[in-house]
Order: sequence, then structure tokens, then C-alpha cells
Amino acid sequence: MILHAYLARRFVMTFAGVAIALGVVLALIELMDKLGDFPDRPVGDVLELVALEMPWANYEILPLVVILASVALFLRLARSSELVVLRASGRSALRGLMAPVTVTLVLGLLAVAVGNPIVAATSKRDHDLSNRYRGIETAALAVAAEGLWLRQGDADGQTVIFAERASADLGTLFGASFVEFAPDGTPSRRISAASARLGPEMWHLKDVKTWPLGLGANPEAGAQRMAALELPTDLTQDRILDSFGRPRYVPVWDLPGFIAQLEAAGFSARRYAVWFQSELARPVFLVALVLMSAAFTIGHVRGANIGLRVLAAVIVGFGLHYVRNFAQILGENGQIPVALAAWVPPVAALFLAVGLLLHLEDG
Repeated sequence: MILHAYLARRFVMTFAGVAIALGVVLALIELMDKLGDFPDRPVGDVLELVALEMPWANYEILPLVVILASVALFLRLARSSELVVLRASGRSALRGLMAPVTVTLVLGLLAVAVGNPIVAATSKRDHDLSNRYRGIETAALAVAAEGLWLRQGDADGQTVIFAERASADLGTLFGASFVEFAPDGTPSRRISAASARLGPEMWHLKDVKTWPLGLGANPEAGAQRMAALELPTDLTQDRILDSFGRPRYVPVWDLPGFIAQLEAAGFSARRYAVWFQSELARPVFLVALVLMSAAFTIGHVRGANIGLRVLAAVIVGFGLHYVRNFAQILGENGQIPVALAAWVPPVAALFLAVGLLLHLEDG
């Protein structure tokens, strides 16, 4: 027990040191980047954006911190011959990995349970402030069980858009209704269309029926049918997707309900499902990185080319991280099932690391 507490304390200190060092470097990089993006903003506003960006930046590099902290810890233990003493006492070096693995598992669970909601809140705030400073208005969007609601407008008035369902890229609306409002807020016209495709600065409507809604007008008597109609818009597909929200803008605790709401409204929630499952699998992936780093660095260091072993550990860790991200992209695009995209890379990396450790330690 004393041994495990000692190793756990050493790993926590190493992890904290690496995290702080990388965090400072990231903060300086983000500061330079924000100063370039917003040269006319006060320094206080730029520093606020940097502070809001840092939780996501540190959350994103968490696998790198785990790799470097693990390599640094095991190299120190090997150089100080503590691993030799551990083996000489009749204990396997694998037992010494229990403490770092447990600490990593706890850190991973805390990152998902506590860090993820913090990242979601700060990332959304950073996104909204950045758009405001750039003069970009985020499209108002709401998803309900009955369908999708959008709003567009300018000085000539506002238009509220409703769609029963939409394509996966939100570029085409089906069962769409447009209600136009005059600048004074009174409704002026209602438009119903079988489909509405978003083009450059224009909605292209098909199978259209319009009703005038002005004062004293008889909507049904003045109704008109037409095969096609074009309506000007300031919306773009990127703005609609942006207002829909990236998966990381939704706290992990709210994702199941959000996914269910999207699916009930007839929209694809695949990228949110992949992100949710990937977040659940994050602690397993971090443990796999610790074990993989240990496989390259817990051996005897005297007479060995330790530089190549450290480089190999870092490269393999980055390779596993790349494979995980690639699998997530395949899952979001529907190339592979959601569970396969989220869980197979971490679990496969875990079994690979355990197998390599058993081979190196027990032959």
C-alpha cells in the first residue's frame, strides 16, 4: 500500500508539472493568435477570450500530457533503479503500474464528469463572443419534437422558418413554412413549401403556396400556388450548422437528452452520439496510453538507446490518438457504427499495451 501511494504521488506530481508547462505554452500561443484575430479589441477582451479557450485547449491535449507524464515518470524510476529494487524484492514491475493506472483512470473520469461541462460552457461562450467581436450574428435556431425552427432577418423585417425535418447537412428543409414579418412586427405573408434548398443568398422553394397576412386581407382568397419561388436570405449552411452547436458545446450529462430530442424531431444525431460514446471511452484510452508508454520505458536504461525508446513511445501514443480521431470521423460520416468508432480504438490500444507489457516483462 505504501508503495502504491508513493508511485501515485510521483505520477500526480509529474502529471501536474507537464500539464502546467504545456498549459503555459498553449496560453502564450492562444494569446498571440487572439491578438492577431482581434487587433482592435481591448486587451481585457482578448485575455477573456484566451481564458475561455484554455479549458478546451487543455482538454484536447490531455492524451499528450498523459503520454509525456508517463514517460517522464517511468524514466525517472528506471534511472534511479527503483524498478530494479522493485523487481529484486520479488514483485513484478507490472504491479508498480497499478498506481499510475488508477490515478489516470480517476483523472479521466474527473475530466469527463467535471471537465467536460466546464469545457462546454467556456467553449460556447468563447464562440459567441468571438462572433460578436467579428460582427457575425449567430442564426437563431431551436429544435423541438415537432421540427426545426429558424429565424432570419434584416432592416426590412424578420422571417420565422419552420421545417418538419431536414437533410443531414441542414442544407434542405422539408415541409417548410415561412412567416414574414414587417419591420413593425406585424405578419405580412405566409409561405408553405414542400422543400426549401439553401443556396447562395437565396432559398429555393418548390411546390409553393403563399397567403397574404396584411391587415384587412383575406388569406385564403388571396392565396397563390406556384411551382417554385426564391426568397433572399442572409443565412448560410455554415451559420446554421454553427448555431446548431458543435458536440463539445453540449455538456456530456445533457447529451443523451439532446440526442433523443434530435432523433424525435427527425434529425441526424450521429455526430453527437459518436462524441458522447467517445467521451465515455476517454478514460479507457488514457489508461491505454499509460500502459503503452510503460511498455517502452520501464526496462533497464543502462546500455540501452533510451532516446529511441522515448521517441517510439511518443510516436506510438500519437499514432493511437490519430487512429482514434480517424475512427470518430468515420463514425460521424456513417462509414462504421457509432459504438465501433468510439470504443474499438481505446479497447484495442488497451489490449495491445497489455500484451506488449506481458511479453516484455514475462517473456
